[in-house]
Amino acid sequence: MSKWIDISQVLNNKLAHWPGDEPFHYETSVTKEMTDSVNIGKITTSAHIGTHVDAPFHFLNDGKRILDLDIERYIGPCKVIDLSDFDEISETAIKTKEISHVERLLIKTALPNKPDRFPEEVSPITENGAAYMQSIGVKLVGVDTPSVDKVSSKDLTGHHALFKHDIYILENVMLDQVEEGDYELIALPLALEEGDGSPVRAVIKPIEES
Repeated sequence: MSKWIDISQVLNNKLAHWPGDEPFHYETSVTKEMTDSVNIGKITTSAHIGTHVDAPFHFLNDGKRILDLDIERYIGPCKVIDLSDFDEISETAIKTKEISHVERLLIKTALPNKPDRFPEEVSPITENGAAYMQSIGVKLVGVDTPSVDKVSSKDLTGHHALFKHDIYILENVMLDQVEEGDYELIALPLALEEGDGSPVRAVIKPIEES
């Protein structure tokens, strides 16, 4: 029987964060010695730390928040593809994989999975890439980078294009050791009522042929 594969970045105090954003920090603020019964941890963090999802409110003032989103998008069959030979996730790049239909697409790029280092640049999703994803049924796309846009981008073309084509965004999945193929995905966000994003525990399991 196939086992679940954890494709999440581990949350610890060494984890790289977006420059200028709130880093992840955990501390045991109350100890068993203090209470005679329990240890209690405290977390401070950006909502976009580690492996996480974006809600439209992240880039649209009138966009939906995390709790408004359809959780069904984050659970179900997915396909992992390797586009590490391309410097952008475009229609041309995706077509090299000859995908006819998929609802959840996880994309491996040339960026090595190094959670303690924030990358200088990433492979962005282009407008025609987003449009082509919609044409083959994609409802959620996951990337192994901290953004679906260039790090230097201010207009966030990829984010807006994916929103236009009704595709949810999952970022910072760890795919270096994952082979291309078909999997089951679970990547549920926290129930953050006002959240513009949320960390997730993302796991996949190979779909075994019957």
